[in-house]
Amino acid sequence: MTLLHPFRKLAFLIVLLAASLQAQAQGKLLTMQDAILNSNLQPENLKQLSWVAGTDDFVYIDQQDSAAVLMRGSATSTKRIQALTLGKLSKALEAAGAQQLSSFPALHWADGNTLAMEVQHKLYKYNLNADKAEVITTFSEEADYTELDPSLQRVAYTKGNNLYISAPGAPDVALTDEANVAIVYGQAAHRSEFGITKGTFWSPDGRQLAFYRMDQTMVTDYPLVDIAPLPAVPSNIKYPMAGGKSHHVTVGVYNTATKKTTYLKTGEPAEQYLTNVTWSPDGKSVYLAVLNRDQNHMQLNQYDAATGNFVRTLFEEKHEKYVEPEHGLYFLPGNPKRFVWVSERSGFDHLYLYDTSGKQIRQLTSGDWMVTEILGFNKKGTELYYTSTAESPLERHIYRVNLDNGKMKKLSDGSGTHHAQLSPGGNYLIDNYSSREVPRIIRVLNTKGKLAQSLLAARNPVAEYALGETTVFTIKAEDGTDLYARMIAPPNMDKSKKYPVVVYVYGGPHVQLVTDSWLAGANLWMHLMAQKGYIVFTVDPRGSAGRGLAFEQETFRQLGTAELADQLKGVDYLKSLPYVDAERLGVHGWSFGGFMTTSLMLRAPGVFKVGVAGGPVIDWKYYEVMYTERYMDTPEQNPEGYKEANLLNYVEDLKGKLLLIHGTVDDVVVWQHSLAFIKKAVDEGIQLDYFVYPGHPHNVRGKDRVHLMTKVTQYFEDNL
Repeated sequence: MTLLHPFRKLAFLIVLLAASLQAQAQGKLLTMQDAILNSNLQPENLKQLSWVAGTDDFVYIDQQDSAAVLMRGSATSTKRIQALTLGKLSKALEAAGAQQLSSFPALHWADGNTLAMEVQHKLYKYNLNADKAEVITTFSEEADYTELDPSLQRVAYTKGNNLYISAPGAPDVALTDEANVAIVYGQAAHRSEFGITKGTFWSPDGRQLAFYRMDQTMVTDYPLVDIAPLPAVPSNIKYPMAGGKSHHVTVGVYNTATKKTTYLKTGEPAEQYLTNVTWSPDGKSVYLAVLNRDQNHMQLNQYDAATGNFVRTLFEEKHEKYVEPEHGLYFLPGNPKRFVWVSERSGFDHLYLYDTSGKQIRQLTSGDWMVTEILGFNKKGTELYYTSTAESPLERHIYRVNLDNGKMKKLSDGSGTHHAQLSPGGNYLIDNYSSREVPRIIRVLNTKGKLAQSLLAARNPVAEYALGETTVFTIKAEDGTDLYARMIAPPNMDKSKKYPVVVYVYGGPHVQLVTDSWLAGANLWMHLMAQKGYIVFTVDPRGSAGRGLAFEQETFRQLGTAELADQLKGVDYLKSLPYVDAERLGVHGWSFGGFMTTSLMLRAPGVFKVGVAGGPVIDWKYYEVMYTERYMDTPEQNPEGYKEANLLNYVEDLKGKLLLIHGTVDDVVVWQHSLAFIKKAVDEGIQLDYFVYPGHPHNVRGKDRVHLMTKVTQYFEDNL
């Protein structure tokens, strides 16, 4: 045995100690508070990162010595300056009548030197050079759903069910004065389907406002109960259920000069969907994608904004199953007669160049992949920037396409998920990127895809924690389709042992759980479960997002059938692994995932030992018109499909332990779903477990979510 020199021995001990400390540092375990509430365990980001109007400058909010600072940089220089401190902004606003700020409000750039912001029910303008704030206009403290006009001078807002505009130097204008609360103005219509996120739409010059009018008088009242007062108070909502009467929507246009409102003559039938509201660049026309209630026939219509008259149908789209328009028209800069339209008519979302007569000039993109986001045009309007799945359904990359010849170029590099913002002049892109291994990288690219500068390389926020290996791979569906799966192993897994599995499931339209993004799209609760000795497994089945129309429509008129078969293929894979304990499989999901969890426990009895279903759809005829009828048609049109998907028909088949969880004021999947399930279980003599969250809607958030996920975790630990 060779003896070490004393100095070398000391050095050797230091190395051993450092290695030991590093191992301990990397061996921390997550608490539930960590997994749910600890923002420090999420990848660092740049708050309010955005471009400055009319420039190639960008800004973001930084925290320096416990003080919030607005930093400003340029795409053409790596220099950063302190543009504004929170204290300085607060003092200027206080001098103009505001109360002290505790954080930066949302900032809107009028130009390179002027900001607008909504603070304490006032719209302020702040001049950076003069360090002076002034009130532009004041609006009601009861205001909701506010929207600034493009000139940053006016605020549209709702109060109750009515709509108002606040503008400088004049009292607020009430666009509507409706006493019947069942008639609603200025709010998102059609239960926010079809890409609808709001109910007001300013014209490009800010002088006209288009808005939704939603008549819900024909829709049945649905009772929610507020248990906080004594006695409890009923609070009715309008909830149109599949096959029942739906609300009637029209679109009004208010002219701030004439102070008159004109309604677009969208005609009959009243039960149709008015979607994708878009102004023409000159403000003379409003375009609507008008969809029939069966959702299989879309007409892109032009209306005269001044008279409301129908002008023309530019084109139509039909599909034997459904058409789902989710994007408005993207007009070319400097060419108000041409626009780009996003359509899934080829089986995948792609870009089409049209003129305003309705003539298709050319298809700009094609292939078995999807355009996922439109970023904007270059200044000349000759190139369009977008993100797509062309590399892989798991990834999102940035591209540009030439509108004259359709030539495409990929601009982002590094496999993973890229989100981007195009600069006002169309010269640069902010690329916000992550992958399974990369928490976040933010950089500025020029529009040739060359790196201009790096803004952030986030550290690994969970580097000190013992996380198991995450793998992403494919399994085969019954028809041979590739399905993407994700598996999280316990830290230091011993493959000679057997481990229980928790399957996390969603499985419905518009959601993709497995992605090439940070942690492969998983959340920290899943890693907490892995630390507790569970394998955590997820598969995106047919019907889920990111794979095109045929993949999504495989579930048409039979929700839960193909998805269940695909989840069972995942189970087959798990059972093929020697380290999986096939007798200890659990499943958990929420909303559509709650429906799938309950389906798996009932329609594949005995496969899963334990299930926890949150906010579950139980019977699709209790769910909303717009979503359900797209995928299932009406109960009258598809009685067999509704019967097969109705989980009340399988209650007596339950084996194993099932916990249902529901919020008592859920206005998305109403409480009646799980209550009906309990009633049926009682009638059938079937035992199950149940937990409610009083006062919570469809999702349980905040500190109560720690309680929720502790409940879910404890149920698995007690029963799996």
